[in-house]
Amino acid sequence: MSLRDSTSTTDSSSSPSVEQGGVGLASPSLSHSRRRLLDLINRLHSTGAQVDIDLPLIAVIGSQSAGKSSLIESISGITLPRATGTCTRCPTECRLANSTGTWKCIVSLRFIKDVKGQLLGMARNEQFGEVIYDKAEVEERIRRAQRAILNPNRRSVDFLEGEDEDTTDNQLSFSTNFVSLQISGPGVADLSFCDLPGLIASVGSTGNEGDIKLVKTLVESYISKPSCLILLTVACETDFENQGAHHLAKTHDPEGKRTIGVLTKPDRIPAGDEAGWLDFIRNEREPLENNWYCVKQPSSTDIKNGITWAEARTRENEFFSMTAPWAELDPVYQRYLRTVNLIERLSNILSDLISKRLPNIQMELEHAIEGALQQLAKLPKEPPNNPLHEISALLSEFAMDVSRHVEGIPDEEGILQMIRPAQEKFKRAIRGTAPQFRPFERNLAGTLTLPAPTFLGNEDDGEVVEFGEDQCIYVDEVQTRALHAHTRELPGHYPFVVQASYIFKLTDKWHMPAKILCKAVYSVLITHVNKLITHHFACSARLLPSGNFTQSNKMIIGSVCIQEHLKKQLEETEARIDWLIKLEAQPYTLNTHYLSDYTEKFLAYYKGARRQQDHEMLMSTLENPSDDINTILSGLNNVGIHGVHGPDLVKLLPADCMEASLKIMADVRAYFQVAYKRFADNVPLAIDYDLVRGLHRGLLGTLSERLGIYGSNGQAICKEFAQESPQVAGRREELMKKLERLQSASEELLIMG
Repeated sequence: MSLRDSTSTTDSSSSPSVEQGGVGLASPSLSHSRRRLLDLINRLHSTGAQVDIDLPLIAVIGSQSAGKSSLIESISGITLPRATGTCTRCPTECRLANSTGTWKCIVSLRFIKDVKGQLLGMARNEQFGEVIYDKAEVEERIRRAQRAILNPNRRSVDFLEGEDEDTTDNQLSFSTNFVSLQISGPGVADLSFCDLPGLIASVGSTGNEGDIKLVKTLVESYISKPSCLILLTVACETDFENQGAHHLAKTHDPEGKRTIGVLTKPDRIPAGDEAGWLDFIRNEREPLENNWYCVKQPSSTDIKNGITWAEARTRENEFFSMTAPWAELDPVYQRYLRTVNLIERLSNILSDLISKRLPNIQMELEHAIEGALQQLAKLPKEPPNNPLHEISALLSEFAMDVSRHVEGIPDEEGILQMIRPAQEKFKRAIRGTAPQFRPFERNLAGTLTLPAPTFLGNEDDGEVVEFGEDQCIYVDEVQTRALHAHTRELPGHYPFVVQASYIFKLTDKWHMPAKILCKAVYSVLITHVNKLITHHFACSARLLPSGNFTQSNKMIIGSVCIQEHLKKQLEETEARIDWLIKLEAQPYTLNTHYLSDYTEKFLAYYKGARRQQDHEMLMSTLENPSDDINTILSGLNNVGIHGVHGPDLVKLLPADCMEASLKIMADVRAYFQVAYKRFADNVPLAIDYDLVRGLHRGLLGTLSERLGIYGSNGQAICKEFAQESPQVAGRREELMKKLERLQSASEELLIMG
């Protein structure tokens, strides 16, 4: 949209056509389709969609006293309020349309934010008063409308009907809501723009320093958008470098592609400084793609004297035609002088921008609508109409899911899969308490080793457990204990209390591994249950706290009662384990066959180890039979002792003095083999029944009772539980409003076809 794109200019010596007093430049050359495009963009702005997507717009900016108001008046043909500066405290939208009908102006209030400063859904447009057909009434109506915008807590009709009194006692110092003017009639330009508050350099003693930043932020919210055309007003009476509006425009449009510069007050240029300002018109200084323009507006005296728009345009034309150095500019630069040329150029630029942006606007709207819908879908469901039914269903679904996980799911992170390592560790810990009997004396410790019994290879998973020397119990130590316990028994016989004391010592070690297993399973359940709680309740932002609720005291009840239910099951399970430990304190089994079988195996194992120690030569010879063994067997046969084999010769050895102690060792070790397997099954079984499966038993009833949803106040309780958090509700409202704006804008595009 460079100046070379322009297809129409107005000669420097021509005067604008004026119809019915003249209020602007009529643009008969604009096609009907261009008019429709401009109307469409205006309707899109009316929906408030500019908050969400980038809509084409001309924003008029400038520092205070830059002649911005006079420029707006020259373009629109109306008079703006000037008495208090109120006109600079909210944006003013001007929608100009050329028509053959009677000149008229409709003043409206457009609210895009509510009293609290929150975005509305679709913008709220309120017509402010009846249609105006007399231009003389416009100034007062605008002044009243601006006061209504700055006081959103009051009814707008109060300002329409009350006294027209200027006041500084407003609720807001500035507002993003704005006054909208729809002006149509003969000689009116086909153009739309938004006049933004003038940038403030300083405030008076009664002013608010924060207003400086507030206005700057407001202006930037417009000009930072790529489709915003910046109409930059610069007063020639002030040093160019001191005018902040230019710096702000350059910040957001550094290449000057969407900025149109306007020099105002050329009649106030100090003598001798004109050449510096002509460099702008020639686009040699701070060049812009759409060039700099210069306009001459009426003075304050002219305005007080009631100068008409037509008279102002005539005097402007005379100024540029007769005043040096403007009159001496080359014809190619004359097109950048006078308001009429500026208006025509603005009309062309805006129309071209709308034409280029329209296809993208359609796509951006579709993407924005889709994005808003996706974000809404990610939010929890809205509070139900029947909260009791909803809460009951949530609790039932939760309880059923807990049951499913307790029974087992085919997932590596399932409850049963997660507790299995702890169960294996428990089993190894119990097996590791096996009494480490040694069938030889302690003074031989370190010189003799006891090979592992081969008959346990298949039962203990072939795992070799290392034991310290302090854990070993030697046969002479067993004999000493037996002798100390001997009372009235016959020689070679000892009371069962000896075996019982050894058994009690080893079963007493089972308490800690059992408790550790129980705690480990409880920890897995807590973690798993918390995940299920999050899945069923926290993610749906109901019943249980997800960090978004302010009514945490109420919401935490559900979570706490589940934890308490699980803690109760833990206590019952620990009591069950204590009971099992007490059972094992006294030796008992009906598995006598298993016990006697292992007693025989361990006794033979211990005896064999002692024979290997005491009769090493014989045992070695028996393992590798020689002629001497055959001679002995033959001699026995000769004296009538038949059926004797080599291994039977060990029976001829003298009795072992430790025979009774070896029998005690075999009894204890065999009983351990029976008892540890029983205990290694019973504890996990009790934990599974009381704790794992116990999690589901009674869970639904406990939840219902603790939450009180079926009591006399059940409906009220459920209604409170089902309430959304303020954060979720606020986000939902925000997205719904956004969707309303976007869909309304999309409907406007569909109407356009």
